[in-house]
Amino acid sequence: MNFAEKIRQLRKEKRMSQIELAQAIGVTSRTIQFYESGKSFPRYRETYRKLAEILSCDVNDLLIAGSEAADNQEYSQEEAVFISEAAAQYGSRGKRQAEKLIEEVSGCFAGGELSEEDKDEMMKAIQDAYWMAKKNNQKYAPKKQ
Repeated sequence: MNFAEKIRQLRKEKRMSQIELAQAIGVTSRTIQFYESGKSFPRYRETYRKLAEILSCDVNDLLIAGSEAADNQEYSQEEAVFISEAAAQYGSRGKRQAEKLIEEVSGCFAGGELSEEDKDEMMKAIQDAYWMAKKNNQKYAPKKQ
C-alpha cells in the first residue's frame, strides 16, 4: 500500500474528514488532498510523526510508505527509513546522498566476513555519522525554506 492509500484508509478508519485531519496536524485541507492523491508527501519528519500520532500508526510505516526506496526491494526497512528521513530533511540531494552511502557501504560487506548483527550495527553507526556530519555542516549552509 502506498502512502496516499495508507493515509486515506487510516483517516477513514478514524472517521475523520480531510479538514479535521489537516487541522489536527497544522496543515491545510488542500495539503491532505495532495497527500491522499499522491501528488505530494510531507517534507518534514515532524509532519509524519503528527500524522502517525493522530492516525494511531507507526511513524516508520508512514515513512516507508512515503519512500520510493521502500518500493525498491534492494533496501531493508531500516535503509528505506534512513533514505526517507534524508529526503524529508535535505530534499532530493539528501536522498541521493543516502542512497549512495548505503550502496557504497553495502559493497564493504560483500565478502561475507561480518555477521548480520555486525553489519546492522556498522550500518547504524555510519548512518549516525551521516546525521552528525549533516548537522555540523548546517552552520555553513543556510537551510532553504
